[in-house]
Amino acid sequence: MNLKAVEKDMSEFHYKQVIVFRSDLKMSKGKIAAQAGHAAVSAAEEARKHFKEWWKAWMKEGQCKIAVKVKSEKELLELEKQAKELALPCALIIDRGLTEVPPETITCLGIGPAPTEKIDKITSMLPLL
Repeated sequence: MNLKAVEKDMSEFHYKQVIVFRSDLKMSKGKIAAQAGHAAVSAAEEARKHFKEWWKAWMKEGQCKIAVKVKSEKELLELEKQAKELALPCALIIDRGLTEVPPETITCLGIGPAPTEKIDKITSMLPLL
C-alpha cells in the first residue's frame, strides 16, 4: 500500500507532515516511535520558524502526519535533497547510538508541515511504514 492509496481519506487536509524511515535498519517499534517524535518535532520547528503560515494551518487542521519508508540511507538522503530543492521544511535525524543503532546512524527524515501537493511531489510513491 502506498500514500496514493490513502489520499481519498486524506482529502480534507491541505497541509501535512511526512516522516520517512529507513526500512534497512530493522528498528524496534519503540525505537521507531522515538525517532518519529524527533523527526516530527524537529521538522515542525523548522516550519514554525521559516514557514509560519504553513505551520499555523497545519496546527489548525489537526497536524496530519504520514509515515512512509525507503530501503536505504542513500534513498533517504536523496529525499532530503529533493525537499530542500523544493524549499520544504525538513529535518534529518541522526541517532546518538545509545540503544539499537551505532552512533551517527541516519534513521529518518521529517518533511513538513507543508502544503500537501508540494510534499506529494516527492513522497506520494513511497510505501506506508
